[in-house]
Amino acid sequence: MTRPNHRLLFLLLACYAAASLVHFVHNAEFLGDYPGLPASWSRAGVYLAWIGMTALGGVGALLVYRGRETIGLILLAVYAVLGLDSLGHYVVAPLSAHSSMMNTTILLEVGAAALVLLEVTRYAGRSRILR
Repeated sequence: MTRPNHRLLFLLLACYAAASLVHFVHNAEFLGDYPGLPASWSRAGVYLAWIGMTALGGVGALLVYRGRETIGLILLAVYAVLGLDSLGHYVVAPLSAHSSMMNTTILLEVGAAALVLLEVTRYAGRSRILR
């Protein structure tokens, strides 16, 4: 049996990384405007969080590319779930308390993360990992 094609997975990962970057940049640059965020958060901390999160996704993608699919897909699933965590903005403040740009960047990241998580699951099901 041949391995599934990586193309769609890597395309979705690139879209998610870009959407995540847009959200994190907006969050870092307008940190004081985001409702309900802890005062202890800093601009640099937001950028460092994005770098760490994206590095995890990068390692996962590299492992999948190199044939270490099980651990790679696990890391990619964790990476995607971290993007879904942006819904936490709506736990600390309702959607209506956020600007339209805030909502756009949050939902863009969450949507892209959800697509990655779905593709990781589909990919795992089509490969020998879940069989």
